[in-house]
Amino acid sequence: MINFNGVIQDSDLQLTVSNRSFLYGDAIFETLKIVNNKILFFEDHYFRLMSSMRIVRMEIPMTFTMEYLEEQILKLLDALNFRNAARVRFTVFRNEGGFYLPSDNSISFVIQATELENIRYKIPKIQFEVDLYKDFIVPSQLLSTLKTANKITHVMASIFAKENQLDSALLINETKNVIEAANGNLFMFTGNKLITPPISEGCLNGIMRKQIMAIANQLDLIEVIEAAISPFDLQKADELFITNVIIGIQPITKYRKKEFEVRLANQLLEKMNTLIDT
Repeated sequence: MINFNGVIQDSDLQLTVSNRSFLYGDAIFETLKIVNNKILFFEDHYFRLMSSMRIVRMEIPMTFTMEYLEEQILKLLDALNFRNAARVRFTVFRNEGGFYLPSDNSISFVIQATELENIRYKIPKIQFEVDLYKDFIVPSQLLSTLKTANKITHVMASIFAKENQLDSALLINETKNVIEAANGNLFMFTGNKLITPPISEGCLNGIMRKQIMAIANQLDLIEVIEAAISPFDLQKADELFITNVIIGIQPITKYRKKEFEVRLANQLLEKMNTLIDT
């Protein structure tokens, strides 16, 4: 089942070939984790969604309050009888009409959900190897920081990773700086500095990225920095890890010939679970 414009219906929703998300990637989305009927970091998700809709000139319905969106998400989970943890994708797309220029900016939404096994965050894979994906870049522009349906570079990077027996791939921008992984934001720990690329580099304005930075800022002797990361910097790091709201933290254990520790990632994950348990 899905929630389409507030109506719970079978998941075999038939969209027409004129759907703008299908034709032009004219859609944005949020991926959320729900635990015991609580949407984690929902306020951050909500305001990112509203900001993204404004940036891409979508018309925001008057009904799109935090309370309404929460109600629609939980209504679907109740219909599916998901009680513990779930992954939800909330997609907003511009209604059909026009070519590149839309006929109007009104929107529709669809909510999908899949059940998750784990309520608390835990490291998904003990061994996790990555490499650079250099065939295509992510430009350092505002649109790159949004969760739009235009993610073909991330799709290609994921295929590259699979073809080369890697667990993920790291993406670069036009200045050849590393900005993120195909499946989340990137953090690098060197000495006492926890570094992540700034949004101006073109990385996703990630919800978990924000949480990790806030938690790390509370730790003694850790300096959190937003700064550009070059491929050469990766070779000097003590730790590398990827973050997103579903997995939490995935440590990178190998990049080319360099192997990495997994200490700070475990500490941050423990702190994150403390927030969820309260």
